[in-house]
Amino acid sequence: MVNQNRPKRALVEGRAALVVIDIQASTFIDASEVRSIDNMAGYRDRMLAARGAIDAARTADIPVIFIQEVHRPDLVDFGRELDGDEDIHCLEDNPKTDIAVKEMDFRPTDYLIRKRRYSAFFGTDLEILLKGLKVDTLIMVGGLTDVCVHYTYVDGHQQDYFCRVIEDCVAGSSREAHDASLKAMEYLQTGAIVTLAQVTAALQAV
Repeated sequence: MVNQNRPKRALVEGRAALVVIDIQASTFIDASEVRSIDNMAGYRDRMLAARGAIDAARTADIPVIFIQEVHRPDLVDFGRELDGDEDIHCLEDNPKTDIAVKEMDFRPTDYLIRKRRYSAFFGTDLEILLKGLKVDTLIMVGGLTDVCVHYTYVDGHQQDYFCRVIEDCVAGSSREAHDASLKAMEYLQTGAIVTLAQVTAALQAV
């Protein structure tokens, strides 16, 4: 059933922000076959592609918000996160936890939000920042599609942001999980799943 009353939305409604989710140093310095978190094939290349979105946002004077998952070395803040398939990861004292500064061109003028849970909204000051920036549209890149991107998207959706996910700049724990999450997010907001080319054109127009 198609919602006939659904208004047609632009890719960017109002003021946008680019949200770069968990693109951290481990993606580029850990070549292990067995990793603490599963990654779909092509994960690293998709994270590198996100640099294109960052460059486009800077050109359009769109704020860039980096999200960093980080946990205390004594594991006290993991909660139920280790009850599933994920092993210990993103510890504060591990260089692999750092933002991928070089690859993503992270700058002191960018915004940084540290989180202890999957959603970038949960237990952080992201909402305060977005209100201060007067943001209406969240454009998301990063990983994992089926975990931190998905949870952040849902929380953004429930707080009435227009949410867009750049499909070729996100990656999941598996291709199947990636595709399923994109489908679930598109169900919530028609037109939410976009390409880097579409976003670049939309930001140029803005």
